[in-house]
Amino acid sequence: MSVADSFKNINELDLENVGSWPAPIKIVVAIILFGAVLFLGYKFHLEELNDRYETVQKEEDQLKEQFRIKAFQAANLDAYKTQMVEMERTLGDLVKQLPTDTEVPGLLEDISRAGLRSGLYFNSIDLLPEITKEFYIELPIQIRVQGNYHDLGNFVSSVASLSRIVTLHNFDIKPQQNNAEILTMSIIAKTYRYNEKTEGN
Repeated sequence: MSVADSFKNINELDLENVGSWPAPIKIVVAIILFGAVLFLGYKFHLEELNDRYETVQKEEDQLKEQFRIKAFQAANLDAYKTQMVEMERTLGDLVKQLPTDTEVPGLLEDISRAGLRSGLYFNSIDLLPEITKEFYIELPIQIRVQGNYHDLGNFVSSVASLSRIVTLHNFDIKPQQNNAEILTMSIIAKTYRYNEKTEGN
């Protein structure tokens, strides 16, 4: 029986007696079954292995990046130590610029002097309650002054250039009703002192 004849009689094959099938049909069926086994093996086993491989590869890339960063840090450890010493020195210098309790009156005098030199008239200068933060304590000072636009500008510039750290907040400038050239400015100046309680933590 030829190969063509074998496939012509394919409808007559007995599924319960595979051994009696013609050889060409057995070969084709064997190839199909082998292909199906390979496909299912790939689908259920190799695909899972491939997913695991990709996950491990990503982890490897992350570990390589962590190693690269740590190797860079280790190679620059001395530079980091030097930088840390410099930062501590800079912090010490900045802390020295923060007034102690006893220096606040002197700071108020400096602010008053800056205002008078700028040609301003002081309505009031009042210490507000301290605000405690994690590493420092804010000392707010409410200032109300009168003067022209340029005098106010000179005053703000003078306060900003004081040797102690002073920041200015909540500007409120209004012209006087009877003289529009004279402005009334309300402002909060904040100075800071180091919170020594944080050293014990």
